[in-house]
Amino acid sequence: MNIAIVKYNAGNIHSVINALGRLGVKALLTDSEEELRKADKVIFPGVGEASTTMEYLRAHDLDRIIRDLKQPVLGICLGQQLMCSRSEEGNAECLGIFDVPVLKFNPQRHEDKVPHMGWNTIETDGMGIFKGFDKPEYVYFVHSFYVPVCDWTAARTDYILPFSASLHKDNFYATQFHPEKSGGTGERILKNFLDI
Repeated sequence: MNIAIVKYNAGNIHSVINALGRLGVKALLTDSEEELRKADKVIFPGVGEASTTMEYLRAHDLDRIIRDLKQPVLGICLGQQLMCSRSEEGNAECLGIFDVPVLKFNPQRHEDKVPHMGWNTIETDGMGIFKGFDKPEYVYFVHSFYVPVCDWTAARTDYILPFSASLHKDNFYATQFHPEKSGGTGERILKNFLDI
């Protein structure tokens, strides 16, 4: 299987490569349009800031390339947020795959810490990358911005308020949490994505 990971100015990409390696999959890190288009699956991971990352994607034509991909695509963390319409982080206009904004967490109580960091449960639709999930599962989050629950929500989490832990539309899948850091649960999610 030919797996491509989008190469851009984002952190945390190597932990995704290592997680795929544990599943016996060697992934290609690339920003080549030809390589991305011919891959069986594409992963769009990342940790970073939305507006500067969108500037980089536009400067390298990666915004158009990602939007036009026809094979299964998985966005992780910043990848999910950049697939949305716009982000409050730097007032960024994003890829617009999911027509929903990315908002900043607004702490309501003293114990509400931002960023939301650590393990939390997800409730899933039991389909797609969550095939075989029939109860809440723990996954690992690190984020200060969130996607509201919407028509494309495939999994949700409650922290300060309910939000989209995962999105799905057509060939595009996305998680706000880090499957590559979520132990056996994350491994099952990545394997489900590879099996689509």
